[in-house]
Amino acid sequence: MQVDYAIIGAGPTGLGAARRLAELGAANFVVLEKNAHPGGLAASFKDPQGYTWDIGGHVVFSHYEYFDKMLAELLGADQLKHERRAFIRARGAWVPYPFQNNIRHLPRPARWECVSGLLPGKRPEKTPQNFHEWIHCVFGEGIGNVFLWPYNFKVWAIPPEQMSASWVGERVSIVGLEGVLKNIILELDEVGWGPNNAFTFPSHGGTGEIFRRMAAPLSGHIRYGDGVASIDAAKKTLTTASGETITFGALLNTGPLDLLITEQLAQAPDDCVEAAGLLKHNGVFVAGVGVGARPLHEGKRDKRCWMYFPEDDCPFYRVTNFHNYAPANVPGSDTAKAAFLCETSFSGHKPEDLSTLMERTVEGLGNVDLLPEAARAKIESRFELSVDYGYPVPCLERDLALRTVQPWLEGREIYSRGRFGGWKYEVGNMDHSVMQGVEWAERMVQKQPEKTYTWK
Repeated sequence: MQVDYAIIGAGPTGLGAARRLAELGAANFVVLEKNAHPGGLAASFKDPQGYTWDIGGHVVFSHYEYFDKMLAELLGADQLKHERRAFIRARGAWVPYPFQNNIRHLPRPARWECVSGLLPGKRPEKTPQNFHEWIHCVFGEGIGNVFLWPYNFKVWAIPPEQMSASWVGERVSIVGLEGVLKNIILELDEVGWGPNNAFTFPSHGGTGEIFRRMAAPLSGHIRYGDGVASIDAAKKTLTTASGETITFGALLNTGPLDLLITEQLAQAPDDCVEAAGLLKHNGVFVAGVGVGARPLHEGKRDKRCWMYFPEDDCPFYRVTNFHNYAPANVPGSDTAKAAFLCETSFSGHKPEDLSTLMERTVEGLGNVDLLPEAARAKIESRFELSVDYGYPVPCLERDLALRTVQPWLEGREIYSRGRFGGWKYEVGNMDHSVMQGVEWAERMVQKQPEKTYTWK
């Protein structure tokens, strides 16, 4: 088989590329997907009890007109709009997100700990060399100790000292001493910061519904259950898991970049293999806990969207009230039922016993007052899913590795994009990922430069 374009993966990036190629009239392409369904890490599943679960707490927001128009076309009226209600559980208190803007909700000793770290002379006046130092220089020791250092280790599963701060951008709210004191003294909440302060969600089917609808008109190009076994860059051929050989003009990889170099490519040069070995990632264990009776929060129905957990009284770093995203996420759209979507990271730096993690998750939900003892007897669903590639870590070595690997690949008309294909967390949101595929297709067909992803 010979194609102009071969695409590895029918996740957001691969489908974005396929959709745009079709729009541009470039019909000679194939998408190889190892799973039996589209969506990649944005897929969704319905368990036997009727609960719908995502692979983590996805929300839909956008930086792009193309993505917005596409979503409107795909979902139409089948989407719900939400205002973000996110909180951090720290020192026994619920602090509105962003934490550093709202520390007035902490107990008084913790408030002072955070404020004192911001006082003149308390923060290092130097150029930070890593993410740990950046937190210390910008937020001080108090905010670092109470939230940012333990939370970031818990979510990334790697010490912040081994991470770069170059990825931060719009991901972290910057606030100074004056702003902190003003919010404390005037008892102000500052909760509107960030690009995801408003988001949408499919009315049924979870996030995966977007990509099922996106894939449907492309079904003639997508091969499910047939991934890539090997790639010969010199001959511009690949061999599928089923044994077929495909010759391509250009190749888009959306799977993990390190595996592309070390496992799929024949005769990758030593410097690329060495660089790929520098890339770091974590894994994520997703635990869905479905409960027949929805617990109350402060005596009222809990309207929170998601919550962060920096402390060690629970294994998870985030819990999403998935029942608040769409009524159809619980059986029969029953507003009395609850769906807690819990995420725990793991790595060599932070090993987890996955065989006991569901039980520890349920125990942790009780410890943080989300699932009282009486409600545990009403658990009716326990959904488990573990992914070895959860987040690409913006480690200190990442940019050097990308500057080694990506130009060698592109010199052979192999392009690696997407959350793990491009390995840049800062452009790894759902909209970023789709647009990386769209812009790659426009580069191939129209010779337009890519804007979202760059390794230079």
